[in-house]
Amino acid sequence: MENVLSKEQLLEFIRKNNIQSVSDIYESLKDLFKDLLQSFLEAEIEESLGYEKYDVKNKQTTNSRNGYSQKTVKTKFGEMELDIPRDREGEFEPKIIPKYKRDISEIENKIIALYSRGMTTRDIHEQIKDIYGIEISSEMVSKITEKIIPEIREWQNRPLEKIYPFIFMDAIHYKIKDEGKIVNKAAYVVLGINIEGYKDVLGIWIGESESSKFWLGVLNDLKTRGVEEVLLFCVDGLTGLKEAIEAVFPKSDVQRCIIHQLRNSFKYVSYKHIKEFSKDFKKVYQATNEEEALENFYQVREKWGKQYPYAFRSWENNWDSLISFFKFPPEIRKIIYTTNIIEGIHRQFRKVTKTKSVFPNDIALEKMLYLATKNVVRKWTQRYRNWDIILNQLLIMYPERLREYIK
Repeated sequence: MENVLSKEQLLEFIRKNNIQSVSDIYESLKDLFKDLLQSFLEAEIEESLGYEKYDVKNKQTTNSRNGYSQKTVKTKFGEMELDIPRDREGEFEPKIIPKYKRDISEIENKIIALYSRGMTTRDIHEQIKDIYGIEISSEMVSKITEKIIPEIREWQNRPLEKIYPFIFMDAIHYKIKDEGKIVNKAAYVVLGINIEGYKDVLGIWIGESESSKFWLGVLNDLKTRGVEEVLLFCVDGLTGLKEAIEAVFPKSDVQRCIIHQLRNSFKYVSYKHIKEFSKDFKKVYQATNEEEALENFYQVREKWGKQYPYAFRSWENNWDSLISFFKFPPEIRKIIYTTNIIEGIHRQFRKVTKTKSVFPNDIALEKMLYLATKNVVRKWTQRYRNWDIILNQLLIMYPERLREYIK
């Protein structure tokens, strides 16, 4: 059975909830589920009345809230008491927990699964209707999912660790409605590997099409949230990104993604030659050291340079950023020569967003990516392979910068 929480997370959960026995665990999970159901009920009455609580200015109905009535329902966590919202005209009829229904155990897992997978509001509406016969409008589902926005804000602004030996940065692009127009925007994703060798998504920022200026703001945000030291950034070849990193973390090394660089070169190469061209370039980035890599590069350029001169220009202009990894041992090279680690997250994002050609706003995209991220990170329970060897190598290469962070 796959673990969903790391040992450290479990210990933190036990500490916060003062868990002393198995029954304490059930009580803690029961409280979490009760809070979720209560949020659903609050979203339902908000959708029914058409205005948020205390938002009298936007009220367009004679009806209003009228306190709560208590209701005991049966769940898989046992019985729990909920506060069911009431309205003065008696028109509000909850759909998540219908009137007279006191056993909701059969729909708990389905609600949580749909809520956590980032499904579209229409999909959730259809699933609940088809399986349970409960009619929930797409608008109400949207309002329900908006209840996680404070959770997203807390996650996005949470304090980070003081040091990350490796940070990966890349962006994925989406179409979003903005003031009546459909525009291209980027989701800026940052992934870090901490001093213990565990991966984590440090944040997702929705902004203009990818630019070094926006990345500069992201980097400053990381620093504000507590990041003091990054040994090496692994990035794509965006113009100005190296300078943005140096402005915020001047001591950090920067490694441009070799795979991104190859793809950029392929734009200038005939399709019939790409396979052979790619095979030749492996001799460059798989070389033993920088001297051998440079010699192999000259050989590849000699073979293809006259036919495809522009395929080599970016390699020549950015050689220092492309060959940073040669000063590291093989175990570290495998980590940093490509940003495939973050592209794996992007593949998961594409799975949950493939049905959405255009998002209605930034928040809609942010909610879906956050939920997808939670599902991905939950599976990251193992530290990076050979981390003990990697950490010792880093201590030799960066003794002064690392020792103060080693417990």
